[in-house]
Amino acid sequence: MSKTQERSSGFEVARLFGKWDYEGVEVLDIGLKRYLSLRPGHIPHTSGRHEHQRFRKSELSPVERLINNLMRPGKAGGKKDKARKIVQAAFELIHLRTGKNPIEVLVRAIENCAPCEDTTRIRYGGIVYLLSVDMAPQRRADLALRLLAEGARRSAFGSPKTIEECLADELIAASNRDSKSYAVSKRDEIERVARSSR
Repeated sequence: MSKTQERSSGFEVARLFGKWDYEGVEVLDIGLKRYLSLRPGHIPHTSGRHEHQRFRKSELSPVERLINNLMRPGKAGGKKDKARKIVQAAFELIHLRTGKNPIEVLVRAIENCAPCEDTTRIRYGGIVYLLSVDMAPQRRADLALRLLAEGARRSAFGSPKTIEECLADELIAASNRDSKSYAVSKRDEIERVARSSR
């Protein structure tokens, strides 16, 4: 919807952080489609309303889930506004570097670093061995977001680059399926171990 259509209809389309439009962004991975909600919203903050109901987190925006993953114990533990500002600044950098919609870059990054299979430990008598299993779509999305946040934190630790720059680099590299991305390399490692355990 264009600006003129917004003015004529009398309501404003919800844009993330007042800038980024959800229109035209779609999840291409069929398995993840139901677990990445692209419902428009201004500020990704739902105050944990999803917390006590099973699978309700799949209704959260992937941007808010990324923000929540950045709030790991440590300096940013529990500081959601600080994590939100980090993501907002990273989105600005992504737009400046690529010229693309940062929401679309995030969705492609999640699709590219969500592993499809994993291993589980099977105990048979006294012997323990690994067996390859398919991964549930909800776990795929969760693990992809966790790996993206962890990759940004690891590259920012002890580095002259800020966490915002590291997060932008990680998301851009993961959206291009570049092996320099921590999340993509971890996905490849998980799937390699799973293939060898078939």
